Amino acid sequence: MRKRLIVSAAASALALLLAVPASAAQAGPGAAGIGDAYYPNAGNGGYDVSHYDLRLKYQPATDELEGTATILATATQDLTRFNLDFVLGVKEVLVNGRTAKFASTGEQELEITPARTLTRGSAVTVVVRYAGKPGEVERGGYSAWLRTPDGGVAANEPEGSAWWFPSNDHPTDKATYDVSVLVPDGTQAISNGRLVGQSSKAGWTRYNWRETDPQATYLATLAIGRFDIRTDTTPSGLPVTTAYSKDLGDNDGAARASVERTGELVDWLSEYFGPYPFKSAGGYVPNVPTRYALETQTRVFYSPAQFAGGSNTSVVVHELAHQWYGDSVSVQRWSDIWLNEGFARYSQWLWSEHENEGTAQELADYVYSSYPAGDAFWTVKPGDPGADHQFAGAVYDRGAVAVQALRNAVGDEKFFRILKGWPAERRFGNATIQQFQAYAERISGKPLADLFQTWLFTPAKPPVSSAGVPAAVAAGAPGAAGLAPGAGEQPREPKSWKKIQETNSVHEHGH
Repeated sequence: MRKRLIVSAAASALALLLAVPASAAQAGPGAAGIGDAYYPNAGNGGYDVSHYDLRLKYQPATDELEGTATILATATQDLTRFNLDFVLGVKEVLVNGRTAKFASTGEQELEITPARTLTRGSAVTVVVRYAGKPGEVERGGYSAWLRTPDGGVAANEPEGSAWWFPSNDHPTDKATYDVSVLVPDGTQAISNGRLVGQSSKAGWTRYNWRETDPQATYLATLAIGRFDIRTDTTPSGLPVTTAYSKDLGDNDGAARASVERTGELVDWLSEYFGPYPFKSAGGYVPNVPTRYALETQTRVFYSPAQFAGGSNTSVVVHELAHQWYGDSVSVQRWSDIWLNEGFARYSQWLWSEHENEGTAQELADYVYSSYPAGDAFWTVKPGDPGADHQFAGAVYDRGAVAVQALRNAVGDEKFFRILKGWPAERRFGNATIQQFQAYAERISGKPLADLFQTWLFTPAKPPVSSAGVPAAVAAGAPGAAGLAPGAGEQPREPKSWKKIQETNSVHEHGH
């Protein structure tokens, strides 16, 4: 009888255990990082964001920012706790309408513990109320918030959003945005997408911006100050918004002469990359001391210094090309940066061809011949440069040489099919270099592993034969195509070279 009682109790315990959902038994915190080897703490695990609604108030005179962020997400696992990336002070957090516990940890982690476990697949609404002076906050030795004489600007890569809204800060978690900003009358607020509303009351003006296409967090931008804002459309009807700080000084004319060509250049790039992927375009030039430019989605950020040497449409081409290569199709991990920068630099080479200032081949030859084999330029692998060299010049120039090698290998007809088809096939998504290689092989019908290995993943100058063909190809291996002139020849500097080099500070981000 006693034995039966023991068996019965064990069976009852087992039945009770089986009655608990397996998912509940496995519930736990989401990862503090999304798993990117370059930036282990970037992004977060356990959920996927679909929309950010940001309601902000900013006082330019004191750099005081107040905000309420409403984040719509879906739990991708059973969550007892999850993180957001954020650096300002938090007042309150609600999860699904209930007060949640929160704590700031590490450099930019906001740990949130909801009142109830979030089940996998469930809709999650997170409300974060916060305030702070973003220009006074540094993480990792820098601030992504740029103070200006009349306000502030958020534009940085690979991180920047944490200084003005809490987010899952990694390109793989794209979302749509509503950004509503209250500023003193006479001050403007600029963000991504389209301006859908503007109203004034009691000395304050509210600007409502909306981006309804998926957008990575680092591509979200905010600029507050006194701007001359212009609106127009391209011949096809695409809205174009451009803006210029009213105190750009000597750079004002050159900035306008360059950025005001945005609509024209969008149409020109569409001939190579296919239809423009978003519902608006434009750019802005705030009065900041930085030198870089950034492809913030639909509303490109330009430093005034980009135009210190006069007008430069080449940098506008570079940043607009990112709207296809980088913004619409974003990196799966930051090591895939060549998919952004190699093609944006190559678009400048195509513009050089268009302007009869040097062909892409002449520019590739010039880059190849400008750096001897022992130069550190060749030790950077554009296909995996490392976090410390993610924005090194070689990622841009050697990266563009790799694109020209691909063009030579597959021929113009297949090459331009690849150039246009890739953004269409991957629109609004993420991708790796390996996936791009597979796509190029499918379209061209050629094996390209040797080409990609030679130009993107080998930390040395690719050798060439006297015919200008890499040694691997001369020996009969498939893949990489010829570059550089014959032995002993030094190519002439293409006319466009100096203007293209003036844009090199596009990658001198504040990080």
